[in-house]
Parts: sequence; structure tokens; C-alpha cells
Amino acid sequence: MAIRAARLSDTEGIRAITNHEILNGTSTFELEPRTLAAQRAWLQDRSGVHAVIVATPEGDDATVIGFASLSPYRSRPAYNTTVENSVYVHQDHRGEGIGRALLEELIEVAQNHGFHTVMARISGGNVASKAVHLSVGFEVVGIERQVGRKFGRWLDVTIMQLMLQDWSGPGRI
Repeated sequence: MAIRAARLSDTEGIRAITNHEILNGTSTFELEPRTLAAQRAWLQDRSGVHAVIVATPEGDDATVIGFASLSPYRSRPAYNTTVENSVYVHQDHRGEGIGRALLEELIEVAQNHGFHTVMARISGGNVASKAVHLSVGFEVVGIERQVGRKFGRWLDVTIMQLMLQDWSGPGRI
């Protein structure tokens, strides 16, 4: 597996993973699949410090098997040193360590871009995502009860946080 910065040519691969989660999962509260134009605009909005990275199979630079992104945490200027992360892995490649590798690389990107803290908002009892975030040093700092509704059920959101000055890099545990 290789991890690199996302390119516009990755738009469809990212969209396929995103739309699978929109239609089948609770890791996103989006309800309508993204169009190619909307996914392209999302990717273009996350250039520079709010980066997107992708995982590709070794020797296949064109197939996206996972992606991770940094997004602004809130719009007010006082939040500018805080970002929110997202990590998604293609359903056929889960359990292969791709999510953790993407998250570790994304944390390094956040550090290199001068951010102070990274927030994760994990929905729907996503045990695997919580475990991956805990394994790299995130801590649970809160739970928002029944703030979303999808597939006919109420969903909680677990808030996790990593202070970047406390992170010592991949393989820290």
C-alpha cells in the first residue's frame, strides 16, 4: 500500500467510497449520494492545509482503497488551529490496517501544517473507528446523544481529540 496526496483524478474513487457509506453506513450523516461535480468541489476545497490523502494498492497508483481528510473544525477564526479528521476505507479492504496508516499520515500532515489539535466525530457506534483513533492517542472527550437519525434509528456521536504536541508518531503504542 502507498499513501499520497489526493489528486483530482482520485475524485471518482473517493466518491465511490463516500457514496457506499452514505447509502449503507452510519459513519456519515449525509443521506444523498454525491455527484461527481460535488465530490470534485469537495476535493478542491481541501487543498493546502485542509488536505486529503489517499491509500492505493502497491503498484497501482490509480485505485483508491481509502482516503482521509482534514477539514476546518468551525468557521470562526478562533478555531483556525483546530481541524476535524475523516477516514474512510473501501469496504473490501477493511481490517487491513489501511485506516490506521491513513490516520497516522494525516496526523503528521496536521502537525506539519501547524495545527494544534485534531478532533474526530465518530457516529453510529463505529467501534472500529473508535479503536483506531484510541490506538494512535485520541481520547474520548464527549458524547452527543441522539443527534442524528439514519435508517430509522437515532445515532450518537462520540467526540474524540488528539493534542498534537502529545503525539509522538507512528508506532507510538
